[in-house]
Amino acid sequence: MIVQDEFDNQASAQAEFKEYVDHLADAVAPEIEIDSVPDDWGELYRVWNGSQLLGTFYHNLEGKWIAQPCNSDKRHSCNTSDSALLLIIAVNGLLVADVA
Repeated sequence: MIVQDEFDNQASAQAEFKEYVDHLADAVAPEIEIDSVPDDWGELYRVWNGSQLLGTFYHNLEGKWIAQPCNSDKRHSCNTSDSALLLIIAVNGLLVADVA
């Protein structure tokens, strides 16, 4: 019967989707730490995942936050320190979204 097949397909798709969401919920957020060291121009903030340095960011004289992920020569200009931090985390593939 067509109605039963359609119901079974929908129930199966919903079960697969729930399993996928449950799998995403099991993802553990990385333990990101930030410290700072004095620099000639102010504080240089370092972003760590355990003992791995992910990148650095600082506040420049024009009021922008400059983020430089490790293994990159690019310096990204951000409006806030949070944006600089998120950029470094995202470039390193460690951004975890809350699906709940």
